Order: sequence, then C-alpha cells, then structure tokens
Amino acid sequence: MEAEEDRGKAAAEGEPEVKAVIPPVANEQDELENQTASDIQLKSDPANAPGDGEHSEKNDESTTSGGEPDFKSMTSSATNETGTLHMDVDGNKAEESVNISEENIRKEKPQTETESLLNRLHLLDKYVQKLTPSDFLKIGPTVKQHDDTSEKDLAHTFLQRLMMLDYRARYIPVKQDSPEVSHSDPLPQNSETEDIDFDSLFSTSLVSDQPKQSHVHPMDVQMAVFHCSDSFLKQNMITKLSQCQYALPLLVPNPVTMDIECPLWTFRQILKSWKITQTQGDSNIVTMKSMPICKAETPMVSFFRLGSLSVSKSQLMNTLINDRHSTFFHRNSPGSTKSRHLMDGVAEIAWYCPAGKPNDAFTDCIAFCNLHGDALTIEKQREILMEKSSVNVVLLPTLERGDKSWTVISALLQSPKPLICLIIDNDCGTVKMKEGKYRIGLKDKGQPEVCEELKGIIGKIVSGKHTSFQLETMAEVSGIRVDEDDTVCQKGRSEAMNIVNLLKGMDVSNIKGEFLPCQGQLWNDWCKINKEQYHLKGNHIEKEKCKKQQELKRIREKQCDTSCSKLIKLFTKSLLSLRSEEREYFLKWTQILLDALSTDDLSSILQAYDEKWSELLTLKKNHDKSDHLISNQTELEEISAKLQSATFGLEHIFREIGQIYEAHESLAEKTRMEATDWSKYPELAAELMISGHPMELMNGDAGHVPLTWISSLLDGVINKLGDQRVFVLSVLGVQSSGKSTMLNAMFGLQFAVSAGRCTKGAFMQLVKVSEEIKKDFQFDFVLVVDTEGLRALELAGNATLHHDNELATFVIGLGNMTLINIFGENPAEMQDVLQIVVQAFMRMKKVKLSPSCVFVHQNVTDIAAAEKNMDGKRRLQEKLDQMAKLAAKEEVCDAECFSDVIAFDVQKDVKYFAQLWEGSPPMAPPNPGYSESIQDLKTIILSKASQSAGTTLSKFKSDIKDLWNALLKENFIFSFKNTLEIAVYRKLEVQYGNWTWALRNNMLTIENQLYHRIENGKLEKVELSYLYKEMSKTYEEIKKNIKVYFDDDRDKDMLVQWRGRFESKIKDFHDEQVKEVKSKLDEVIQQKNACKKLDNKKSEFENKLLQKSKELAHQLKEKVKDEKELQKQFDHVWSGWVTEITADTKPIKDINLEEDEFMILQDLGIEWSLIRDCKDHGGYKYISRIGDYFEYITLNKHREHKRQQQDNKRENKNMQKPGLLKTALLSFQSLFGYGSTVQKEPLKPRKDFPCEEQQLIRSFIDDVEKEATNKIKSKPVSTRGYSSTYLQELAKNVKEMLTEFESTRKYALKKEFTVDLLLYVFDMAGSWLSRSHNTFKKNNDAVAFVESKKNQYYNIFKSFCKGQSTAVVLGELICGKLKVSTVEAVCNKTAIDIAGEMRCTFPAFNGNRLDLEKHVLKSLAEKEDFDSYLNYIRQPKNQTECFIKDEVKKYIFTEQKDKALMKLKKNVEDINKLVSQALFTATEEVKTKRGDIDMWLKEFSSLIKDELTFDSICSQNFRDINKFDFLKEEIEKGLESITEELGSLSLDRMKEFRLKPDRILIDQLCNCCWVKCPFCAAVCTNTVKDHSPDDHSVPFHRPSGIRGWHYRKTVEMSINFCTTNVAGDRHFHPHHDSDETIAYKLYRTAGPDYADWRITPDESKLTYWKWFVCRFQKQLEDHYGLKFQGRGEIPSEWKCSPEEAIKSLDEMCE
Repeated sequence: MEAEEDRGKAAAEGEPEVKAVIPPVANEQDELENQTASDIQLKSDPANAPGDGEHSEKNDESTTSGGEPDFKSMTSSATNETGTLHMDVDGNKAEESVNISEENIRKEKPQTETESLLNRLHLLDKYVQKLTPSDFLKIGPTVKQHDDTSEKDLAHTFLQRLMMLDYRARYIPVKQDSPEVSHSDPLPQNSETEDIDFDSLFSTSLVSDQPKQSHVHPMDVQMAVFHCSDSFLKQNMITKLSQCQYALPLLVPNPVTMDIECPLWTFRQILKSWKITQTQGDSNIVTMKSMPICKAETPMVSFFRLGSLSVSKSQLMNTLINDRHSTFFHRNSPGSTKSRHLMDGVAEIAWYCPAGKPNDAFTDCIAFCNLHGDALTIEKQREILMEKSSVNVVLLPTLERGDKSWTVISALLQSPKPLICLIIDNDCGTVKMKEGKYRIGLKDKGQPEVCEELKGIIGKIVSGKHTSFQLETMAEVSGIRVDEDDTVCQKGRSEAMNIVNLLKGMDVSNIKGEFLPCQGQLWNDWCKINKEQYHLKGNHIEKEKCKKQQELKRIREKQCDTSCSKLIKLFTKSLLSLRSEEREYFLKWTQILLDALSTDDLSSILQAYDEKWSELLTLKKNHDKSDHLISNQTELEEISAKLQSATFGLEHIFREIGQIYEAHESLAEKTRMEATDWSKYPELAAELMISGHPMELMNGDAGHVPLTWISSLLDGVINKLGDQRVFVLSVLGVQSSGKSTMLNAMFGLQFAVSAGRCTKGAFMQLVKVSEEIKKDFQFDFVLVVDTEGLRALELAGNATLHHDNELATFVIGLGNMTLINIFGENPAEMQDVLQIVVQAFMRMKKVKLSPSCVFVHQNVTDIAAAEKNMDGKRRLQEKLDQMAKLAAKEEVCDAECFSDVIAFDVQKDVKYFAQLWEGSPPMAPPNPGYSESIQDLKTIILSKASQSAGTTLSKFKSDIKDLWNALLKENFIFSFKNTLEIAVYRKLEVQYGNWTWALRNNMLTIENQLYHRIENGKLEKVELSYLYKEMSKTYEEIKKNIKVYFDDDRDKDMLVQWRGRFESKIKDFHDEQVKEVKSKLDEVIQQKNACKKLDNKKSEFENKLLQKSKELAHQLKEKVKDEKELQKQFDHVWSGWVTEITADTKPIKDINLEEDEFMILQDLGIEWSLIRDCKDHGGYKYISRIGDYFEYITLNKHREHKRQQQDNKRENKNMQKPGLLKTALLSFQSLFGYGSTVQKEPLKPRKDFPCEEQQLIRSFIDDVEKEATNKIKSKPVSTRGYSSTYLQELAKNVKEMLTEFESTRKYALKKEFTVDLLLYVFDMAGSWLSRSHNTFKKNNDAVAFVESKKNQYYNIFKSFCKGQSTAVVLGELICGKLKVSTVEAVCNKTAIDIAGEMRCTFPAFNGNRLDLEKHVLKSLAEKEDFDSYLNYIRQPKNQTECFIKDEVKKYIFTEQKDKALMKLKKNVEDINKLVSQALFTATEEVKTKRGDIDMWLKEFSSLIKDELTFDSICSQNFRDINKFDFLKEEIEKGLESITEELGSLSLDRMKEFRLKPDRILIDQLCNCCWVKCPFCAAVCTNTVKDHSPDDHSVPFHRPSGIRGWHYRKTVEMSINFCTTNVAGDRHFHPHHDSDETIAYKLYRTAGPDYADWRITPDESKLTYWKWFVCRFQKQLEDHYGLKFQGRGEIPSEWKCSPEEAIKSLDEMCE
C-alpha cells in the first residue's frame, strides 16, 4: 500500500514511476488506448482482454493513476497493487492484502493529488479564495482559439471559452511548460538484433519518447475550476455547460473531505424547453413546455458500472441521447489521459429534450444520470441515484453468486424499480426477465444496435407508470451536503420567499397591477401626456400645456400615493439591510422564483402566439385580405397583450423603484414610506450596476426613458467610481436575431430578460476593462447597451415604424460604436431596418455626433465561402447606398452613398456569423464557428475601440438626456440640444472673456503710456509695428494659455471643434485692439497738432505771466503786507494782463444749439408754432418708446400730402394743435406714470394698422438714431469746433430716410412725427456736440488757457512778494503742473484697476454673456420698472450698458467704496514714488554732469513722460538756479501737500477724465452678439460677436406678446413661447403685409431673419417671463393697444412671486 501511494505521488509530481511488480496485462493497455471510438466493438470474453477492460474503463470511468482500479488477475499470483478487490481466474473473491480501510485511503490520497493538480493549474490559492464572476466579467485579452495553451492558463482559457459558448473548451490543446522526454539507449548492433527487436517491442520498461508527466485531463480542468469557483460563478459555469449540451455535476465528492455535495444552486438558472408528442387516435398532438429544470418532473435513467469493463458507459449514453455530440466525456474524447483525479464518484446529469418530431428518441423529456467510477466502491452515490431513478441501467460482466457485485445486482432485482442489465460478455438479445427487469447482451453488438434496444425498453417503461425525478428533491436527501443549505444562500432565499409568498395564488397578469402600480397605466398615461406636450394643437397652446403639466403632476401625486406597496417595501428593505453576498443571493433568488411563477402561463401563451403567428403568415403569403386575416391579427394582438402582462421579472421591480423615485423627486415631497427612503434608491441601483447587474435604460412597455431616475442612477455610479471614461457599445437588430445571446457570449453578460421573452426596451451594463489590456485603451469600462428588437411583433400597427426610428436613433446616438445585427444573408429582408439605421446615422451627423458601426450577419450558412461573402457585401453596400439616398430626401441632407454619412468600409466593417446551433434545437449544441465569430467580432470591436477616447459617464448621462429630449419632438435635427456641449462652450466663452480681457488690459496700459508721451510732445507718430511689439509678450502668453486649454482640458475632444475658430477670434481681437488704439492715438496726435499754434504760445504766455508777476511783486514788495490787499492788487491787474497777452488771438464763442435747431426746422418748411408746441410738451424725448404710433399716421396718403401742402402755405403764427398732441401726450402720460390711464371704450382691432407696422416704425426710429449717432460722431468737433452745418446735414439725412421709409408703406406719417423725430435726433446729438465743443474750446482758446493759470501765478506772485528764491518759485510752478497731471493719471489708472477688479470678481461681469444677461434681468425684476423693461426689450444693448453703469456706480460709491478708495490711494502713492525717483535721478544726473536748469528740466520730464503729462517750462527766468538739491527739496515739500490733498480726492473725479471704469467694462462686455429672436426679441447669448457658423440661440425664449405679436385682425396678444410654437402645428405670417404663411416647424424657411436661429421645441419656459407678463399685463396692453384675452388669455398657473421669478433665472446658466 505504501509503495502504491509513493507511485501515485511520484506520478503526480512528474517523477519517474517505480513499480515493484507489473502484471502482464499492462503490456496490452496501450493497444486499446490507440483505438478510436469507431473501432471499439463490445466484447464479452473475459479471458481475452480483461486488462483492456480495466484500462479502458480507467480512462472513461474516473479512476486515477493512484486511485482504486479493479484488476482481474490473469495469473494465480496477481499482485494486489491498489488494495482493492481483485479476482482469480475462476472469479473467486480474494482477500484484501492491506489492513487499511478503503475509506481512509480514499480520503487521504486525493488530497495530495488534488493539491498537485491545482498547483499545476495555478488554482491552489483559489481553492479557498474563490474565483468570482467579476474575475471574468471584464474585457480581457483575446482568447486563443487554435494555439496550444500552457497549463497555467488552462483554467482561465477553459472558462473564457465556455462563457463564449464554445463547447470545445473541454478540448483545449495543452503545451508542456517544460517537456522532459527520455530516450532509450541505442541497441548494440550484433547477431541477436532480431531477438532484441522482439524484446524491445514487448518491453514493459518505462523508457519512452513521451513526456514523463501526462497533461491534465480535461474533466479535471472542469472540476478544478468548479471547486475553485464561488457559487455564482459555478452557477454561470453550469448554465453555460448546459447551453453547450454537456452533462452537469449532480453529486460531487469534496476533494478534501470526500463528503458528497449536491450543487443544486448551480441548476437554478437553467431553463429547458421541449415539445411533448401525444397520440390521440390517428394524430399526434404536440405540446410545448418550457420551465426551470429544477422544477421539471421527469423520468430519470441512471447508468452504473460494476467492475472494470471494456465498454465505455459514457460513450454508450452519448449515442443514446445525442449521437452527434459528446454530452458525457469518455475515454475516446480528445485530450483524454490515463490520469484523472477529480471525477471518481461524480454523478453527472443530462436531459433529453424532444423537438416534437417523428425522429425523436423519446416523446417526453427524460433525465439521464451517469455515475463515474466503479459503482461497487462508490456506495453512497450509488444508493442515492438508485433511489431517485425511474430506471436503473447497470453495465457488468457475467457474475457468479459469490461475487461482491452480486449483492448490488440482487438488491436491484428485488427492488420495484425497473432495471436494465447490460452484460458485456453475453451475446443474448433483449430478455425480459420479469416485469420491469431486462437484460441485454452486448457481446458482438454495435452501439447503434444496443441503443435502439435501450430506447425501446426505456420508452416503454417511462410511457407507463413510473416514478418521477425532480432536482429540487435532492435537498431532502440525507447524508449529503446541498449548497443551498449555506446560511448566506438561505438568508437570500428567505428574503426572496417573503416577496414570492405575497404573490402566491395570484394570476401573474394581475401581479403588476396589484403590487407595481406606478409603472402600469399611471406610467403609460404619464408618458403619453408628456409626449403630447411636444405636439400640441389648437389655439390655446399655452393653456393646454399648463393643463397637461397639471395632469402630469396629478399622475405623479397618484404614484406617490400608491408607492407604498408591500412588495416594494419588502424588496427595498432587503436591499438596504442585506450584506453584499446576501444581497446577490437575494436578487438571484427573486429572479429565479419570479421566473418560475410565470413559466407555466408563458409556455401556453407562447405556444398560442406561435400557432397564431404561423397561421397569419400563411394567410399573408397567400395574399388573403379577408375578414379572417383581420380577425387573426386582432387575436394575435390580444395574445401579445396577454404575453405582456404575464411577463414579470426583476426588471419590473427596478422599473417600479425608478418610478417611485421619479414621482417623489418631481414633487419634491417627503415620502410617506416607512421602512425605506426613496432618495437612497439611485445609490442602491448604482451599487448593483457597478457589480455587473444590467439596468433598464428605456422602458420597453411604455417606450420611454425615465430621465430623472437614469440621471440619478448614473450620478450614483459617478460618485462611487469617479467620472470614468467608458466606451459605449450599442446593439441594434431585428427581434429575436440573437443580439443578447451574442453579447452574453462575447462579454460573459447576463442581460435582464424575462422568462421566455426577448429583451424589452434597452438595458445597459458596465463591463470593466482588465488591467492586462487597459494600457491599450483610453477608457476604463465598456458600457453595453442591449435593445429590444426592431419590428417587434408586439408593437404592431402604425406605431411600429416610429418606435423603430426612435429606438435606432437613441441607441446609435448613445453609442461610440453600434453593432447592427442582421439575421440571415438577404438584405431585402432587412430593408426596413437598414433605412431606419441609415436615417439614424444621418441624424447623428447633422447634430455633430460621430459613432461608428459594424454590421453583423448572423445565421449565415457558409461563412467560409469568400466569393459568396464578397457578393453579400456588395449587395449590402448597394442597399446601404440606396437607403442613404432615400434617407437624405427625408432628412433634407446631401448624401449620395452611405460613406457620405459615416466612415464605413464594407470590407472591414461587415462580419459574417455562423448559425448559433450545430444541428436542430433543443438538443443541438452551439456551433463552434459561432464562438469563433464572436471572438473575431470582439477583436474588431476592441481594435476600433482602442482608437476611441470613449466618453465620460457624465457625458453619457448628458447624451441620454439630450437624445431623448430631441426624440420627444418630431424634428430630431432641430430639436437636438447637446447640453454637455453647451456647458463646455459656455466654459470656453468664460475663458475667451479672460483672454480678451488680458489683451485689453495690457493695451490700456500701453495706450496710457503713449498718450502721455504724445501730450508731453515726446511722440509724433505711432507705428503699428511698435504696438504689436509691445503687445507681443502678452499675446504669446495668451496663445500659450489657449494651447494648454485646448490640449489639456478634460473636454478637449469636444473643444477641438471650436479651436481654430477661437484662435482666429483671439488673433482678430488682438489686431482690432492694436488698430483701435492706433486710431485713438492718431486722433490725439491730430488734436495735438491742431492745438500746436496755442501750444507754441503757451510757453510765451506763461513766461509773460511769470515776468509780470515778478515785476508786480517787486513793486508791492515793501508796500503791501496784507494777504487780502495782495489778492486785490493781483485781481486788479489780472484782467489787463489777459487782454494784453491774448490781444492777437480770437476768442472761441459758446454755441446755442436750440437756436440752430429751430432755424434748421423752419428751413425745412415746418412752422414755428408746431416746433414750439412739440418742444414745450417734450414728448419727442420718448418717441422711441411709446407703444402706439396710430396717432402719428394717416391711412389716406393723398389726404395727408394735401394737408402738408396747405400747412406749408400757411403763415408762421402761434397756433395750438391740441387734438394730436393731447392724444400723444396721453400715451406719454400713461407710459410714464402721470395723467389718467382710464380707457372708457374697449379696444377695437385696427385692421389697417397692425402691430407689425408699429414694430416697423419702432425699428425705423432705432435705425435713424443709429445712423445719426454714427454720422455726428464722425465730425471733427473736438479738433475743429462746432458748425451748424453738422445739424443741417443730420436733418437732411433723417428727412431722406423718412421719405424712403414712407415710400414702402401704405400709410403716411404726419408732420408731427417728422418734428418729434428730428427733435429726438437733435436732443441725442446735442449732448455729444456740447461736450466735444467744450473740449475744442479748452484746447484752443488762448483766453481760457490764460484764465486757467490765474491761481498758479497768484501763488508765484506771493512767493516773489515774500522774497523767495527762483528755485522756490520754480518748485511751485512744477508742483502746480504735477498736481493737475497727477490727478488725471491717478484717476485713469484707478479706472483701469476698478474695471479689472470688477471684471474678475463681480459675478455679473466675470462670466460669459449669459451670466451678464441673468444679472440684467435680475436687476430689472428688483426694480420692477416697466420703462426699463421696455428699453431692454427694444434696445437690450442700451439697457445692458445702463446696468453696467449702475453697477459700477454702486460698486464705487456704496458696496466697495473702501476698496475703490484703497486703489486710488495706492495709485497716488505710486505716482508719488515715481516723481520722487525722477527728482532724485535728475538731480544726481545734473550734479554729475555739472549741468544747468535746462538739463535738469529735460531729464526730469523725460523720466515721467510715460506716466504724467508735463507741460514744458521756459527756463530763461530760472537760469540763476544752481542748487539743485534745494530745488529737489522744495518740490518734495510741494509734493507732500499735493499727496495730502489727493488723499481726500473724490472717486467722482474719474468721470472728468479720459478713462472711465464703466466705459472700459462696456467695451469689454458688450462686444458680443446682440441679434434678437424674430419672434420674441430674446437676445442671442453668444459671447462671441460673429459666431458663424453657429446659430443664434438663447436658453429661454419669451411669450411673443411681449414684443407685440398678436393674432391677425384681432387685439388678442400672443402668449405662446417660441419653443411651444415650433413644437405645434400652427403657422405664422413672416411679414404682416403678406398672405403667405409658414409652419412654425419650418420657421427657418421664412427668410434670413429666421434662418440663423436655433429654436428647440421643448418645454424650457422661464418662470421669470410668466411673472413678467402677469406683473405688467396692464402696462403691456396699454403700450401696444392690445389685450391678453381670448387665445391670449394668461393661464392662472403663470402667477408667481418676484422671488420665484428671480430664482428661476438660475436655470439659465445650468
């Protein structure tokens, strides 16, 4: 016994075996080893080949190299190698040779063998730390199909190939890791060669050319993986083995303890279908049956062998069950070896499932069980199986009564159970020994013959009365361990049973209505109403929409009220309370038990459906259009409805949870549910999704995506995993074309499919990319989206095509790649699908999404025929091109072929799949070619995926929302709104603002410096090259920042589409800034040159003033001591000095604009009295803002012209014209809050003067104002002065525009309109002319210049009077000049600083255009001033500028006054430091070079030229100064007082100077797009001014009545939002005076004003504008002379508070 143990161990470890005694039979074992299955004949002569039998059965029946084989000794002194029973020649029982019990041996030896085996397979660590599904639910390296696999990879390769439904996983070729082959020594060449050859041939020595250690037996690999897997992986593995039509382990000895285990749990997912054939009279009735195999009650036939036999029991069983497939592994299977460690004592089970055909072996389902090993020694399993079996089949040799086997046979003969004895050494036929007891001799019979005899007997037995076997009853067997008895499994089951117990006794079709109310009719109604929102019809669209929204809210309330069903409470409680593993069991059990509930109902319904569908097809084929066809169609739809309600699975519970969450979330109310919190549902679902559970993306029953639920679910995933990158793989195809099967095989997935049903809707599942290949990809997960099939039979009727389009567009839009799955080869059969797919891809292109696609042809008969495939590809290409042309017409797109729509290579992107089954189901195994196709496709997918960056989970979430929202509307292209892209663009806009501000800020600094140089006379020409050079550093830095942003931002893949455009925009902005500053500085130079004459005289004037001051001081020095007297004396002579000094210059007069205006108007033929009247009433100031212009027009042009001619002939006298003016004044008073607003009579429609004409007049006034502003500002008033010809030219231009406008209208404008318009233009131009003329006068009037120096020279006069030196006087003179320029420099610098501070920190200014818009609207709401609103609606830019000015004013003088003052003080200090440094440097320079006062002044002015304006000083009166330190000290004293004085400088002084913070910010923030929506006048919110080719857009439109839109020939204002109009079926007149109407849906075709606007038909209605309409209803009605009545009645639901309105503005920037 010890020797045998050593031999077994040595063999296991690969060491040379040592045998003490080898029986002669060993020589003959190799002969049989080489025989093939077909060569083996059943033999019965025990004397001929007992050794053969022993060895053969050793291979087949699980004996191991160190196990317990039974040898029949051919000699009287046989060696007892194994310690088991063996026989002498006469068959007498021998005594055991070793005194160790068999049980101990069986427990001890397998442990070392098992350890060795697991070590070889690299599974030793996994025996305790089990393999889990997550180890295989990931994308790994490509599985090798044909290459040899090393032992260390064998287990993983086996599992991977098994998951791909490759039944060849059992037959994986193995390469030896380190093959060691020994050779015999060469034989000596001598005369005895012939004898040596003979000896060599029959030698029993171990010298051979084979490796010392045989490879691992395939069944050992399977069982090793089984033992090293956790229960969930075991279940997956057994399910796949079942699909591969392999036998499954039913009783398994534990390799360590040798306890018997029944893995009942592993069978729970297996569903078997078969067809029962019953004979009734002359006909056969076929009934389909489908059920979980654990529940099936079937006969069971068990096979045993007693002793070592030459017949392969497993091979015999294969022939019996399925002669084309090795259901049971046998000795002649590929890869079979001598050594096998883990199969002894294993009982395997398989089921024969008939197909309902005449050639079925049996008419009903039968279980076949095979006990591996010698049943004589495997007592426990033998007894269990014999007890459970319906029929026992025993293979044995001829026995004598003394044999140990006789005891077993005797017991079986006495048992009531049917018994079939197969005697291998007997050639008798089938003999019925007694009732239920048969024997068949196998000698000299072929297997087919034996099988036919067996089939007859078994069929006869099971057709009569027999015991049935049910897998679940194995749990009741004593003495074995059942895996379902584990505590964790029991916990999961008990929790699941709590749920199922609720449902017991209920009709499955009623369960959903009773326990899942939220997803039934309520959810269907909600989806229907929600979709109707986007397709409203009729005249009261907004009211109808409000009604729909109220209905939606009521449904949500009902869902909340009914959401506390006991089932959901129990389910969520379990999910929340159970630990991870328990929860997994709970979910599995729930699904298993729910499937079991509906199995019976589904089987009968499916059979009825199948029969009715076949009948319908026949009728259609015969072109039968009778009532019978319609009747059949109706019946089919009824069956389909039954099928729908009978389908109940785990996905329905999760759907309910999603609806509960959506209902509570939408109402934002606290749940009344006791045990759980609905807010935790998404987190729970996210955990499950991460662990590999599929989640429903689109509800297939309602055809809707629960966006709120899906968004929260994905947020939960992001919270747990981070915003990982995923590659989205979508699958699309005809119903039942094998999509889910393909995905499950490719990735090892298990998509949620209800019992017996196809995938309904769309499901998504995360698959991790393994660490081994992650380096080759840019994403961490593949997110697989599996869909319900196209052309689903249940969705019959008109809705089918729409549903298919919807689904195809949705999944193609979501996927980075889409697999288009086609069943069969004929493109004609898939024409509908192809058109849908091509149209979906075309839509994606038009909304700038670019998925890729791969076509998969499944069920192709001959995938190897290259020529046939090429022809198929050609036909597919032709069909795709044809479909592309058709779709192009539908989608209004230019496309000649499919490759114009999407990058597609027919050679690479089409894959042919072999048919799934190798033969006819249900007994056919999967086709190995199918798994190879799966592997090839996976390689193609991964290859394409490696070139993609995928998408982030957050973008995927956003895409779901965008695509679905677009699909809810009819026109997908115009409806699609990529919210994530919009968010990324808005971020880019903010960055663009930062970049442009950096350039502008730098340019302001450069401009400031050059301005001072020009004013100081140091610069006479500004070169562009110099400006570019000064800007280069900042510009290069900005370009670098742009590159970093576009290269490194996480959204770089999306940003790339705008990169070129924004780089170009920044360059253009930079160039514009440079040119603009050059233009400004050129104007300064021009002004400087214009003032040159005066500038040249300034020094002369100042020199004379200095001389006269000095002379007067000498005269009065000793005479006058009193300060007042000095002042009096100075004042007395001053006017004389001014007259004397400026005697040769002409003074510049002030202007009288009002007088000029009157003269110009009279010259135009307008009587003085009318001008005076209009001027006095002041109504002209508001002409651009009044609501009703009807009083300004006359509908009879001829009459008005005649009246004007008569008026022109009248004398100029003062007359009152109360009628018109009173009417106009009433409009103004009403508008601006004074006077009566009571209207005595109801408004009547003005048919001949509609609102559109009012709008045209308003637009005309705006155009006139703009033109006049540009014209007047082009005049050189500040350099050459004012001339009345400027106003004359302006008036003439306005008159010409007025004449041109009138010529296009059917009415005439009264003369009063002309007067008011001209006065309005004059008023607007007057303020600018006055300012500009004052600038001219200041720069060019000598008298004004000299007068401005009075205080300065009085101080100098006083100094001379006091006898101070010329150095002191010069110091005072310099300080006087510095004071003025310091104030200007400080204010200009502070303006830049405040603008910069507000631009960077003020919320309204530091974002994009949309942020600014939000704050403008907020400020308007806070003021609640209708006039400001009107200005905003009509002139949004003007109102925005007012807002900026107001905010800057508040910032400087109230909110941040201290901060602004700090900036001002800092700038004073900086200037002070600059001047002090300049004083020091100039003084030191002059002292060093021994220079004079000229040199000092020149040096000093040069040092401050960039920061301060410093007029030149004539030095001839100061030539005596040589103490420059003293001069420096005097100036510093003066600077101290200046600094002290500037310390109290008011911020208000900033508005006096060149740079103002509000103007700087206006230039920065208002340089954007101001185009208004042609319907509602909402302003495009793009930050970039010219953003072509992007459309104009705004996140929220307004009711068009705000702009004055109304229903033609009525006074009913329109309250419809643009987004509602473009979703409905109504029409509009693009021009009020034309009869042409355009459908709102086709608004882009209405002309250029409409073509560039993107208005998405959605429900994005800002509460703000609803509040505005309600709040200012009366003012709007009065302004436009219209009413909110009839079709324009304001819905009561619109009323809300100002606070709610302001809060809603935050939605704009979401």
